[in-house]
Amino acid sequence: MDRIPQELALDILSRLPIPSLVQSKSVCQDWRILTHDQLLVNKHFKLMVENDPSFILQIMGCSSQNQLYFGDLSSDPNDGNVMMIAKKLTIPPLLNFHLVSSCNGLLLLRATHPSFELCIYNPFIRDYIELPKLSHHDGVRGFGFDPTTKKYKVVEISYKRTTPFTFSRRVVRFGMRRSHQTETSSSSLIESKVHILTVGSTTWRNLGCFPFRFMWQKSQVLVNRKLHWRTTTHLIMSFDLATEQFKEVPRPDVITSNSDRRFHELAVLRGCLSAVSFDGNNQELEIWVMKEYAVKDSWVKQFNIGAYVPKIFQSNYQRHSSGNSRFYLPKKCIQVLCLLRNGGVLLQYGNKAIVFYDSHCRTFQDIQVTFEGISSCFTAVAHVASLNSTDTFVDT
Repeated sequence: MDRIPQELALDILSRLPIPSLVQSKSVCQDWRILTHDQLLVNKHFKLMVENDPSFILQIMGCSSQNQLYFGDLSSDPNDGNVMMIAKKLTIPPLLNFHLVSSCNGLLLLRATHPSFELCIYNPFIRDYIELPKLSHHDGVRGFGFDPTTKKYKVVEISYKRTTPFTFSRRVVRFGMRRSHQTETSSSSLIESKVHILTVGSTTWRNLGCFPFRFMWQKSQVLVNRKLHWRTTTHLIMSFDLATEQFKEVPRPDVITSNSDRRFHELAVLRGCLSAVSFDGNNQELEIWVMKEYAVKDSWVKQFNIGAYVPKIFQSNYQRHSSGNSRFYLPKKCIQVLCLLRNGGVLLQYGNKAIVFYDSHCRTFQDIQVTFEGISSCFTAVAHVASLNSTDTFVDT
């Protein structure tokens, strides 16, 4: 191994999936040192951006729940069918945890532990750091990288019930704090409190209160180095990790509070902010893509995806005489995962099936997912491995 030039070794290692990259540390001391090299990590993530995304999967509802898998897509050379091989990731020594989100290879986990609730796990070096506790539990979280300070940040937005009478409070509105009088109404029974933690700090900072309530989403939406959420009032809000300010992002005209079309979720498709919607009387999902960030006129309806019943659900589906797939598999159970290089869309149905949608032929294909060490199928939550910045990676 000593005879391999460092530049060539970096190129070889950068092309390995994360599980193999972690295992390469055991080859020799030199390679162990290289796996911590900033150049290797930068090169590795640059290749991830150019290729189809990878996935972090967590098994749910069984004894293997405390296990994470790293999934890569591949095509069968014989028939061209898409498949996914999910390899085990070494996990931190926690009794119980849930994968919240990921950024640049780091995983934000919510843990059941007496001294902390959140931690950041680095599968490259198989170590984690504990984050200080907050008294809030209900709400949404985000995790990303601030390129101006070269620091990672965790955002937590919690909801607190208030008494139904007029009260004064600090309000964070588009990044500006000001005194705000809230009139008595049913909407004032919930207030959103915003806290942020710079990883490495021992305390959370209170950014005040926010006049909107965010909708929970399975995977975080990180675009243009900003976190994004949809609100209960059908708005799209961004949070700039550098300025720590909220800002409304223009939405497609089809998604309004007065429209019959339901705002289902936000997604990231090839680096672009995307909005998924459906009509209660229509079997099709619509995917709108913002081609130029923050430019309202750049929203384009890119996909119409019709109804489909994955094979794992078909036996139950056939028992329903009505033949109405919405009856047992509502659209809210469908998650848009990503857009592949070949133009296909990857969808997850009810945490039980991953499906490839061919946008050219308008056909569906159930993806066979093989979990290392597991012979039978379990429910799994899939997270697209999120990238915030390809120029910096910080060791935890």
